[in-house]
Amino acid sequence: MKLAARDHGGDGPPILLLHGLGGDRTVWETFAPHLDGRAVAIDLRGHGESPDGPWEWEAVLDDLEETIVHFGLEDPAAVGHSLGGILAGMWALRHPSSTVVSLDGHRSATTDPANYAGLPAGEVHEGLAKLNAIFTAQLETITRPSREITSTLRKSPEFADALPIFARVTSPFLLVLATRNLPVPPDLAPLMDAHRAGLRRDLPIICPNVRVREVDASHGMVVERPAEVAAIVNGFLRSRV
Repeated sequence: MKLAARDHGGDGPPILLLHGLGGDRTVWETFAPHLDGRAVAIDLRGHGESPDGPWEWEAVLDDLEETIVHFGLEDPAAVGHSLGGILAGMWALRHPSSTVVSLDGHRSATTDPANYAGLPAGEVHEGLAKLNAIFTAQLETITRPSREITSTLRKSPEFADALPIFARVTSPFLLVLATRNLPVPPDLAPLMDAHRAGLRRDLPIICPNVRVREVDASHGMVVERPAEVAAIVNGFLRSRV
């Protein structure tokens, strides 16, 4: 599948930019100019101006392979946001020599109840029911990606929790973790805090191979603080040269 993409140009090592679920390559418009390298941003299949197709992880990675060949990118670093961050981890399993960065891509907000820390089980289950209802209602208004893709991802264990994938990565891996919640109803803030607490608890145990940085931003860090987050990415990429 040939993906829509934008080559932002720039000197230095190649960087492949992977957006999140429901996004497209334009999310990187204010971010890419701050990168020290040649950044190419793509629309994943079923997103933006790329063709539709069933969401199969290996097929999506094959799409990326075609893209780097088209642009002549030799062993690019993979920098992904949200869903793109999960894909970056999968890319690293295929390409152990690649350096990867996940920008708040780790676990779905509606992951296994055991992945939340510091909140009573009853409150976790109640919060998850409310959050799932919100997400279901939002999907009714979304036409792209398709309902088929969003349904597949919501049921995907890799999307629910990518930490087991990250644990298998042997190449340099940075996870940038947001410290603020996206706007949610006040009664769901404790669930979001517990989600983050679960990540802080589990990452050192499950993924000791992953370096973690925290940034004072929400999940939308790419557009909220592009220069600051890009500086973190640049520093990590330079350290691996």
